[in-house]
Amino acid sequence: MARFIVRRLLVAIPVLFGLSVILFLFLRLLPGGGPAEAILGQHATPQLVAQITATEGLDKPLYVQYLNYVGRLLHGDFGASFIDGREVAATFLIKFPATVELTIGALIFAVGLGIPLGRLAARHPNSWIDGIVTVISLFGISIPVFVLGYTLAFIFGVELHWLPTFGQLDPRLPINPVTHFAIIDAILAGHWYVIDAVAHLILPSIALGTIPLAVFTRITRASVIEVSNEDYVRTARAKGLTDRRVNDRHIMRNAWLPVTTVIGLETGALLAGAVLTETVFSWNGVGSWVVSSIQNHDYIVVQSLILIFATIFLTVNLIVDVGYAFLNPRIRYS
Repeated sequence: MARFIVRRLLVAIPVLFGLSVILFLFLRLLPGGGPAEAILGQHATPQLVAQITATEGLDKPLYVQYLNYVGRLLHGDFGASFIDGREVAATFLIKFPATVELTIGALIFAVGLGIPLGRLAARHPNSWIDGIVTVISLFGISIPVFVLGYTLAFIFGVELHWLPTFGQLDPRLPINPVTHFAIIDAILAGHWYVIDAVAHLILPSIALGTIPLAVFTRITRASVIEVSNEDYVRTARAKGLTDRRVNDRHIMRNAWLPVTTVIGLETGALLAGAVLTETVFSWNGVGSWVVSSIQNHDYIVVQSLILIFATIFLTVNLIVDVGYAFLNPRIRYS
């Protein structure tokens, strides 16, 4: 297993190296005269350009600049925002819990409905039940996230007044951001505040989890049907085992392998920033931060966040690979 993990880590190194080179050249290829002008944007003056050039070492040879850039990254220095001067790493640690909370809510919704729907469709293939589940999954994949988000907000927030449509918590509540996880902070504050936090999480979780829901449903259905036709399943039924025992011990135990992989990949994608969902629901996470940074031409933040997103995605993929190897030991020797 150790050799398997080392091989996966070695594969990730050239990916991060190539991405760091692209991001390093990103500022230097932007139109406007140079990286200092790109950072400053409309605020560029000869004095500020000279100051940024000296501070960031932009007057040094390109390879020296790259080595300095990588050295800062290895020490956890992702730069600072030109707009407010706040360190990217510190701001990320504040905003990332909101994205994690939204991701968990979306996964609970997607896994909690997607896998049972997939199993239901697989038990009745080519029937009207299978047809309804297929339509639901196609609907989930086809509808854009921002359309679904605004629709949910309009129906359940504006028309019915059932659920809040923006933010993580009611700003009037006296809750101190201790962990920056809204639900945990609400629990620490006591009273009924956790109900408000959960209510704020429902609509964005549904909007974000609809596409993963459709994917999990289709993958579960296909995997269960494929495993159900294997020889060992027919042998187990011929031995007189009950349907429940066959489903639990033979079908789902093997059908979980591709489903687990897809869940891991979707988790990595969601953690990398639910940009549209966070924007629609004014969710103060990493995704909305990316949008505001792009709008403000805060390229240092954008550059750093792309690299952080890639690292998160590679880390989640590594965890999925290791988990898959535990579920299917044969993969370690392939």
